Amino acid sequence: MTRRGRPRSLVRLCKWTSRTPGATAQARRTLRRSLEARGLPDETASDAVLAVSELVANATEHANGPYELWLRGTPVYLVCEVHDRDPRVPQLPVSPATMPFAPVLKDRGGGLSALCVLLAERGRGLQIVHHLSRGLWGYRLSGNGTKVAWIAIPAEWSGPPCAMDGWRQ
Repeated sequence: MTRRGRPRSLVRLCKWTSRTPGATAQARRTLRRSLEARGLPDETASDAVLAVSELVANATEHANGPYELWLRGTPVYLVCEVHDRDPRVPQLPVSPATMPFAPVLKDRGGGLSALCVLLAERGRGLQIVHHLSRGLWGYRLSGNGTKVAWIAIPAEWSGPPCAMDGWRQ
């Protein structure tokens, strides 16, 4: 343990505020370098970077800052954490039983109004996180009442991606 009580394997990769220009891009670059330095396969690193990028963007858009990106090693996983100062854990949408992005027949040919409805939909980012992380992600409250969004990154994925039949926390 360190002096402050954090495990030595927990490393802060970056910190930003809602006014930091290009925060999501900086978090992606920093995480990619860190994962490459640890020898993760490129495809695994790319999936993790994209998933974490969505969590970073969500924190910046929906929660109070400042924000921090941490990486923690365990014997089996690298756990990437996005910390924010908002104690509210988001309500996770239920994954649809059908294809998540299936066209809606009644909206076909709807012109600009149908396009605006489609673009206004929210929650797809978490479906992307769920798919890319193979369901190994979630939210938790830290000891001081703030929120941590996390994904677990195995050194190598085994088997196919998990089905989107529900959300795991």
